[in-house]
Amino acid sequence: MKKSYPGINPEIADWKGQTITDFQEDLLIKVNGRISEKWFYTHMKSSELTLPRIDVLNMLCQYTGYKNWEEFRYKNSEISDISETIKKSNNVFITVPLLIFAIMLLLFGLYKMINTRNYCFSFIDAETGEAILDGKIQADLILRDETPVSYVSDNEGNINFRTDLSKIKMAVSAPCYKNDTIIRILKKFNRHEQVRLKNDPYSMMIQYFSQTNVKGWENRREQLDKMLSENAMICRVPDQKEGKEMELYNKWEFIDKLTMPASSLRHIEIVNSRYEKNQIVILRFKNNMIQK
Repeated sequence: MKKSYPGINPEIADWKGQTITDFQEDLLIKVNGRISEKWFYTHMKSSELTLPRIDVLNMLCQYTGYKNWEEFRYKNSEISDISETIKKSNNVFITVPLLIFAIMLLLFGLYKMINTRNYCFSFIDAETGEAILDGKIQADLILRDETPVSYVSDNEGNINFRTDLSKIKMAVSAPCYKNDTIIRILKKFNRHEQVRLKNDPYSMMIQYFSQTNVKGWENRREQLDKMLSENAMICRVPDQKEGKEMELYNKWEFIDKLTMPASSLRHIEIVNSRYEKNQIVILRFKNNMIQK
C-alpha cells in the first residue's frame, strides 16, 4: 500500500473510508483478491483476535510477497527465533558481567569484614622495659595516598584502632621520649603489639628540674647550658582552657626561669623536642603554673 499510496497512515487500525476502498482496489489489482469492508472492520479494527479464513490469509500473504500463508509463517518464525536468540544473547552479555561484578563486590565486602580487626598497641621504655602509662602518646597512622590518621592513647598508655591492613606504618610521639616511625606486620591471631620507645634523657632532666626544689642551681644551669643549643627555640604551649598566647623563650631566659627561685617555671610537661648535634634546638612544653 505504501508503494501505491506513499502518504498512507502507517497504522492500519486507523484506516477508514477512502483508505479502505483504496486497499480493496489495490488487492484486486495486484492479486485479484477482494475483502469486504465488514471483514476489514472485523479483523483489522477490532480488539478481538480472530484468525481469518485460510484463503484470505493466502491472498494477503501473496499481496505482501509470499506464496501463501505457510511460507509467510515459516519464514517469519525463523526471523522470530533468530531475534529471540539475539535478544537472549544480548541479555547474557549484560547480565553475566553484572552478576560477576556483584559477586566480586560481595566477596570484597566479606573479605573486608572478615579481615577488619581491632588492634591494641602498648608502649614500653626501651631501656627499663617498663610500661609507659601515659595518656598523651600519639600515633599517626600513615596511609598510602591519604592523610595520616591520628590516634591518642588512653590513660593506660594503649592505642586502639580497627583496620583490615596487613602491614602498617605509624609515627609515634610521646612526652620525654624520642619520636619514632614504627612498621609492623599485623598478626590476625595476636592483636596486641608492644612498641619500644627510646627515652629522651634531656627532656626528662628538664622536667625533673621543674618538679623539684632548686638546690645546687649553679650545677643545674651548667647542665642546662650543655643540653640547650645557643639558638634554641623554646616555647610554652598554653592549655586550651587558658586562652593565652604561646610564650617564646631564648636559651638563657628559659634557664633563668627554670632555676631562679624568685622567677621560675614549675611542673613543666615536655610536649616534644628536636635535636641537632646532641643539643636541643626546639623545645615545646606545657606548664599550668608560672611564678614571677
